Amino acid sequence: MADQNWKIDGNKAVVNHQSNVVWENDRFFSVVHKGNVFHGEVMEEKLEDRKLRLKINHREFLVSKDGPLDQLISELGLDKVKVRKLQQLKSPMPGRIVSIDVQVGDEVQVGDALLTLEAMKMENVLKSEGVGVVKSIEIQAQDVVDKGAVLISFE
Repeated sequence: MADQNWKIDGNKAVVNHQSNVVWENDRFFSVVHKGNVFHGEVMEEKLEDRKLRLKINHREFLVSKDGPLDQLISELGLDKVKVRKLQQLKSPMPGRIVSIDVQVGDEVQVGDALLTLEAMKMENVLKSEGVGVVKSIEIQAQDVVDKGAVLISFE
């Protein structure tokens, strides 16, 4: 039999051919393993992605099956998330700088809060869309900035 590459919650699973699955209908099933019966339910199907979210005895699991293309993509390193290296943070709109959450020399990661910009009576937290080290901060709190103005530069 061909190699079966199953994952449960992202971890490789050992396929045991001594278990038996009995389907009650298209949603509910039972797994019989070593004389024990486990009741299950299909919570969500993403068949185009070869993924199922199952509930077995009140615990949820994400079950997926790797295909030959998944293995090739992994071997080529194309499954790694590419993280952008930051150069500059520019103002997405005109507004007033409310607060600055970073200092020169700080290392920032994706999603880190950089500063708060007030525009149209709303405060907008600008977050990092990449990684980098703060090289210089071109503004101060309470400064009014135009759209496109450079706010922070990164190394």
